Amino acid sequence: MHLLKIDPDKCKQDGLCVADCPMGIIRLEGRDGYPQVAAGDEAMCVACGHCVAVCPHDALDNARVPLGDCVPVDKDLVLSTAQAGQFLRTRRSVRQFKDKPVDRATLQRVIETGRYAPTAGNAQLVEWRVIDDRQRLRQIAEGVIGWLRELLKADPQCRALPAYFPRLLSGWESGNDTVLRQAPCLVVAMAPELDRNGLVDVTLALSYLELAATGYGLGTCWAGLLQGAMMSNPALKEAVGVPPGYPHHYPMMIGYTKVRYYRLPERKAPKIHWN
Repeated sequence: MHLLKIDPDKCKQDGLCVADCPMGIIRLEGRDGYPQVAAGDEAMCVACGHCVAVCPHDALDNARVPLGDCVPVDKDLVLSTAQAGQFLRTRRSVRQFKDKPVDRATLQRVIETGRYAPTAGNAQLVEWRVIDDRQRLRQIAEGVIGWLRELLKADPQCRALPAYFPRLLSGWESGNDTVLRQAPCLVVAMAPELDRNGLVDVTLALSYLELAATGYGLGTCWAGLLQGAMMSNPALKEAVGVPPGYPHHYPMMIGYTKVRYYRLPERKAPKIHWN
C-alpha cells in the first residue's frame, strides 16, 4: 500500500504538502503530476500529519495519519490574542485541593490532550503513570520525607539546601502534607532511555496536560520535591512506578482546585538578546 493517496478531483497540485513536509520526501513529478513519495523514502515519514493538515482541499490521505482521523479546525474555537494571553496567564500552581477524587474518565480526557504536545522527531514515546490510591500516595510522601530528613541531618544549617526545607519537615511533623499537598491524584509523565530528548518531551506533555486540566475545574502543581527524591533514591522511583530504563520523568499533582484566583500576577520582564 502506498503511503499517500491522492484524490485527483480535489488536488490542485499547488505543492503545499511538498513545501511543508519536514522530511522533504513528498515530490510533484512533472508538470501535471500529483504529490507522491518514492517507495524508498516512505520509511522516512515521521507521521507528523503536516501533509494532511496543510491541504485545504482534503485531497491527500496518509496511510500513517489517515485523513478520517484528522479533525477539521473549528474556526469558532480559535482564541483571540487577548483570550490566549489571559488563558496562559491564569495558570497557577495549585496547592489546595478539594477532598474529592478525580474520576478516571476525566483523567483520561486530560491525558488525551497531553499527548498532542510536540515530541522530538514526532517519536511520541511519552508514557503516563497515574496514581489515585490515597494510601499509596501517603507512602510515597513518607518516602520523600525520609529522604528530606537525611538531607537535613547531613546539612542542618541548609548551607547547600533550600532554606525552606526545614519548614517542609516541621510542617509534615505537624500533620500537614507538605509533599503532595493532599492531592487526590499523581500523574507521572515518563519516557524511555532511547528518547534522546525525553525530559523535554515529558515537560511539554505535562505543560499541555496542566493547561487542559483547567477546563475540567482541575488544578495542578509540579511535584518538584518528589522529583528530587526520585532522582536521588532509586527505591522511591520504583515505588512511584517508573520502570527501569526510563531516566526521563516528572510527577505532577492534580485534583479539583479548592481556591479561586482573581488577578494575574506580574512576572519579571523577559531578558531578550537580539542579534
